[in-house]
Amino acid sequence: MSAIRVVHGAPDDCELAALVAVLQAVRVAREPAVPGSSAWGDPAWRAREPRAATGAWRMSGLPH
Repeated sequence: MSAIRVVHGAPDDCELAALVAVLQAVRVAREPAVPGSSAWGDPAWRAREPRAATGAWRMSGLPH
């Protein structure tokens, strides 16, 4: 964060604290939101259940 310089007047500690709080709130509001993680990119998601056997999707259409 860059330094704040008062060019006119003599603010007290409470006024400077209020100014810093407002500037910080503006800065946080302008920062882009961090996107949440997706289950598609989570390797643990793929390991939750055992994988089907090779060709299982073909056998699922066959009569029982």
